[in-house]
Amino acid sequence: MHAAPTTLRSRFRQWLRTIRRKVPPGLRLVLGLVLICGGLLGFLPILGFWMIPLGVAVAALDIAPLWRRLRHPGSKGKPTRADKG
Repeated sequence: MHAAPTTLRSRFRQWLRTIRRKVPPGLRLVLGLVLICGGLLGFLPILGFWMIPLGVAVAALDIAPLWRRLRHPGSKGKPTRADKG
């Protein structure tokens, strides 16, 4: 059997799912910032510019719930009807 072709987008989503499940919430923001900083050094071997968008996506996993919690302190981070639209 042939495996389904993996695209960059599907691989990116897989990484985010894995990070969301295995990395604690406070550490995700730090990990995202480290990836962004490593991406800025992308001209060096091993590090790459691909780390910048991945770092932004990982950091955003923590930033969105944080902004929701700051805007609506009593909602415990759950989106409200006003957040959706």
